[in-house]
Amino acid sequence: MKVSDYILQRLREWEVEHVFAYAGDGINGLLAAWGRADNRPKFVQSRHEEMSAFQAVGYAKFCGKVGVCAATSGPGAIHLLNGLYDAKLDHVPVVALVGQSNRSAMGGSYQQEVDLHSLYKDVASDFCETATVPEQLPNLIDRAFRTAYAKRTVTAIILPADVQELEYSPPTHAFKMVPSSLGMGRYAPVPADADVERAAEVLNAGEKVAVLIGQGARGARAEVEQVADVLSAGVAKALLGKDALPDDLPYVTGSIGLLGTRPSYELMRDCDTLLVIGSSFPYSQFLPEFDQARAVQIDIDPHMIGLRYPFEVNLVGDAGETLRRLLPRLHRKDDRAWRETVEKNVERWWEVMERRAAVGAHPINPEYVVHALDGRLPDDAIITADSGSAANWYARHLRLRGRMRGSLSGTLATMGPAVPYAIGAKFAHPDRPVIALVGDGAMQMNGMMELITAAKYCHEWPDPRLVVAVLNNGDLNQVTWEMRAMSGAPQFEESQHLPDVPYAEIAERIGLEGVRVEKPEQVEGAWERALASSRPFVIDFRTDPAVPPIPPHAELDQIEAAASAVLRGDSDRGSMIKQGFKAKVQEMLPSGRRRGDGPRTE
Repeated sequence: MKVSDYILQRLREWEVEHVFAYAGDGINGLLAAWGRADNRPKFVQSRHEEMSAFQAVGYAKFCGKVGVCAATSGPGAIHLLNGLYDAKLDHVPVVALVGQSNRSAMGGSYQQEVDLHSLYKDVASDFCETATVPEQLPNLIDRAFRTAYAKRTVTAIILPADVQELEYSPPTHAFKMVPSSLGMGRYAPVPADADVERAAEVLNAGEKVAVLIGQGARGARAEVEQVADVLSAGVAKALLGKDALPDDLPYVTGSIGLLGTRPSYELMRDCDTLLVIGSSFPYSQFLPEFDQARAVQIDIDPHMIGLRYPFEVNLVGDAGETLRRLLPRLHRKDDRAWRETVEKNVERWWEVMERRAAVGAHPINPEYVVHALDGRLPDDAIITADSGSAANWYARHLRLRGRMRGSLSGTLATMGPAVPYAIGAKFAHPDRPVIALVGDGAMQMNGMMELITAAKYCHEWPDPRLVVAVLNNGDLNQVTWEMRAMSGAPQFEESQHLPDVPYAEIAERIGLEGVRVEKPEQVEGAWERALASSRPFVIDFRTDPAVPPIPPHAELDQIEAAASAVLRGDSDRGSMIKQGFKAKVQEMLPSGRRRGDGPRTE
């Protein structure tokens, strides 16, 4: 048995079923071992190493197991980095196996020799080691997996090419040998009883309780629902926690922040008590004013506790276990007026979303595209969204419910992960439909080539449905609107305009299905056709770049419609703005707006 054979054996012993990778001579030893091992674990070939990393992240996000990716030395290892940083910042467990030059060439400025320890010292800061002798292997692999699981982070093992070809010999019972064992026991840390009592006192004293959950609350859905019921609270969700609690619950206000909803804004604006569960939501300006609310935080990671807000009580522990200890200490609030207000705000919001989706646009309103998908989502759908304006519509228009899952690049907010995430999701759950919402910028950056990967593997999936919806507006739209809103700058064509690409035709040329949609009346039929397809399907929606993402803190429907009219050259409606735009904004802003909201909104 060679070292490379042992590596794959150890991966199998860790129940690794897929490795997302791209070939190169820096991992030739591993590639040969895969051949000897009958492709176990399965080698999943992407079109680019960055896509392999994104696929590993998507796989890990949607199945809960460690995602594994592999790449050759030098350029291959460099290409993995963006996807690995996406995993690190979103707290996703990923193990990277990267090749390196022969040991004899290291330090000799050899071809493809890169100082991988320096390169990976940040992204894999919790564990990054080089295998120099066979006896290291059990320990390196086991620690990489245990660290990735325990800290929900990225780890890396650097494998010199010549080490891969050595005969494997295990560590012996001798001085300076490090034996190792498989597996990692389950554990759920809990806070001290005294801290739980203090948290209960704060929450019981509140009259208007707001709850904010993130992805750390995903395994505590039942407990969060019980807490919300006892405290008569409304629940907002950070974007990575969008699938942690169903959106069809009447007190769930949806996403929070720049991509958030008005009822989430109102929940934070008006509450007197805040409970944050499993979230490191970074934008404190969307949380209550610092002197407004007493606050409690629950997080499993002590390094992330106490961030973002002056919490009165910080509970370090697993969300589910901590809430189970907290619930018996909470007093049921009989006055339901606060909850009723939250629910009315939520009901009004969904009415507004329906009206916004119905607003005419040229050629198609992107909000209508996503809103039309909402009621057609299969019960077990997995949805991925890319960064950009697509993320706005994913955050606001889709109501995830039941077993539905969804995710995007939450913290790094990198462009291009939606399609490779979707492919990773299909390998995690080949029997479930997956839908990727992608802007044309992200599709041109990364998504188009990964359609080839989908075509290569779709015959292996029991449910072959993988729908890629391209919001094709010819513009890097999110940045265009940010420039207008934050810098007062018009669109800079050279940086923002995108060429029109026949995405559906390209899909058909490689054996997939596709359709180009240019009229609103074609939207619903396109979704239905794609969701009934027997192979991956690309929908090229021609959407209007003049439909802006809306601020969550002001109902500006009329003003935005007028602004869109001005951008399209409708001078009659545009005169409305010229005659009193600023006054109308001030009139429509909610009372008690935050400092700094005015100039940005205006």
